[in-house]
Amino acid sequence: MSQKLYKIEAFWDSEAKVWVAESEDVPGLITEADTIESLTEKLKQMIPELLQLNNIITPSYVGNISFELISL
Repeated sequence: MSQKLYKIEAFWDSEAKVWVAESEDVPGLITEADTIESLTEKLKQMIPELLQLNNIITPSYVGNISFELISL
């Protein structure tokens, strides 16, 4: 299996005062956090879970999952 780089877009919601992340590469991904650092930590947990739920990777997958966080 070749390594895929998942692109995640993040933007600052000034009304809610949170960073919001979403991605076309990871079906169902939308989350928010107070800081970009907190958002990154949440994504490290959520991306593999969503990839498994969407049958993109198997539950037994042990490789690294790389993502690029793009701030808009």
